[in-house]
Amino acid sequence: MHLLFDIHLAATCFMTGVIWFVQLVHYPLFPEFESGSFGKTMSKHQSQTSFVVVPAMVLELATGVWLALTLWHRTYLPAFTLALLLCVWLTTFCVSAPLHARLEKGFDRKLTAKLVATNWARTLLWTARSLLLIAFGREVFSL
Repeated sequence: MHLLFDIHLAATCFMTGVIWFVQLVHYPLFPEFESGSFGKTMSKHQSQTSFVVVPAMVLELATGVWLALTLWHRTYLPAFTLALLLCVWLTTFCVSAPLHARLEKGFDRKLTAKLVATNWARTLLWTARSLLLIAFGREVFSL
């Protein structure tokens, strides 16, 4: 169980680092891209970013589900952190991904601002997950 928790924690902390980078560095740079090639840049951004984040997100979800199902009877923390992760996934696929798809058609300052603003939800959710897992995880997730 320790190894599973360690893998889960590593995936969560990795994604927390990625989302803070995206929020503070990457997304704010979007207006700097040449507007004529912005759609092509967005398409490339999505495919290359997916290559980095999808394996970590899937690993985080799989280990989170396993931990929650295994330890549900002992404590609420695994289910609570899994609920936070499901909120991340919902926000990703219901808000962020559609905004990215719309930006593939070309630069739009309002859409970019909306992407940055709504991405704070994912940033804070992943940060909360990391902090909870670091603070309480080792004790709670051990058998």
